Amino acid sequence: MIRREFIYLWYYFSVQLEQIFGYWVLGIVLGSFISVFAKDKIHSAFSGISEKRLGVLGLIPASLLGIASPLCMYGTIPITASFSQKGLKDDMLAAFMTSSILLNPQLLIYSGALGTKALVIRFVSCFLCGVGAGICVRYFFHGTGYFKFTEFKPAAGRDTDPNLFTRLLKNIGRNIKVTGRYFLLGILLSALFQRYVPADIFKSLFQEEKGFGILMAAAIGVPLYACGGGTIPLLQQWLDSGMSMGAAAAFMITGPATKITNVGALKIVMSLRHFVLYFVYIVLFSFVSGLLIEHF
Repeated sequence: MIRREFIYLWYYFSVQLEQIFGYWVLGIVLGSFISVFAKDKIHSAFSGISEKRLGVLGLIPASLLGIASPLCMYGTIPITASFSQKGLKDDMLAAFMTSSILLNPQLLIYSGALGTKALVIRFVSCFLCGVGAGICVRYFFHGTGYFKFTEFKPAAGRDTDPNLFTRLLKNIGRNIKVTGRYFLLGILLSALFQRYVPADIFKSLFQEEKGFGILMAAAIGVPLYACGGGTIPLLQQWLDSGMSMGAAAAFMITGPATKITNVGALKIVMSLRHFVLYFVYIVLFSFVSGLLIEHF
């Protein structure tokens, strides 16, 4: 009996590993390549936005560059702190930081395993969430200051090897070390889910009761999300089992936005009131986005 169950689980595990492994490898390589060869250019482009005086339209490139940035939250905040010192407004920083939290080049590649529709929805919703955050800060906190960067102590950079090829290899190694265990855990959880959770039950929660399903997906994104790569196998299985695209979109927004390491960094540069408002904005945006996706 135990041996038979192990064979079933191994079958589900191996099938999903085969489907997703290529996206994981490509995401790591591309993310590391951008981190080593394009990171400074991306951040320089963001810094140059303030010189163009684009007004509210500047939030569009700010959000796009946030998605293009390969840094984690603890790497993004020191960068945005330096931008703030150079005179960039808080609305631009909010757009950049929010979209950077939600998506990066590596996670974008991972998401290709979910299909073209899910990939496009993830990109567009994360981009708009960043723009929306910038608009909120621009019009509701104009002149009052939303962030406080003085208490943040940035860690020393690790991409310091003078040989670019060696630096790239080290970056790839760090990415494998950080994401690998979560990637395998996500596939294991997906295999367990596929074996032991009836698809009809899942379908009734996340497809037939759409409004409730979107709200539930947004809620479970808060405690369940640990690593973007680890959630891709779960999302793939959930979508196959009947999760609606709106519910998946809500999960893909609240998950990274409330990931413990991300919110830990954000709390350092926000007052308690602004931190709570950030949470409220994320939950509302994810829920409304999910509803809109369901109707279009």
